[in-house]
Amino acid sequence: MKNVKWVTREYVHVDRTACPWLIKKFIDAKAEFIFVPTEKIDEVAKTDGAIPFDAPGVKFGHRDVKCSFETIIEEYDLKDPVLYELAKIIHSADTSDKEAAPEGMGLDAIMTGVRFNVKDDFEAVKKAAYIYDALYSYCKFKLLREKYANQLTRMGRKQQTEFLKRKIQEE
Repeated sequence: MKNVKWVTREYVHVDRTACPWLIKKFIDAKAEFIFVPTEKIDEVAKTDGAIPFDAPGVKFGHRDVKCSFETIIEEYDLKDPVLYELAKIIHSADTSDKEAAPEGMGLDAIMTGVRFNVKDDFEAVKKAAYIYDALYSYCKFKLLREKYANQLTRMGRKQQTEFLKRKIQEE
């Protein structure tokens, strides 16, 4: 599936900025996004052939205790362990499960602030992409730090940083 339109609710926040990042990075780099009032989602999905996400009752929305980001990972069978780690942060920021990841509180605050520093949802999604890229690298760093814990204990801080930076770029 390439160059598909996706539709969601206007006034984006965590899930509605994270999902476009996920879709563009891992599913369809040319995906297009449409932001409309909730009551227009079904209509736009039909008229534009857009896939609805992060809206009540849609396939790519909250499911059970999962947020839309987690549902999309599951539906597209994405196996990247870094995405699973990132999903914990997004879940924590987007749901009432604030204990899932302490970083979620910070992400929630940042995405709340983003809404007041942009002209529209398109700009919010565009600017948020850098934040999700950084969080993806942070999650990769966390996993690599665990994986190479024994080697890292024998290195100084500078060596650790250089080693992990190299591994982040390799893996």
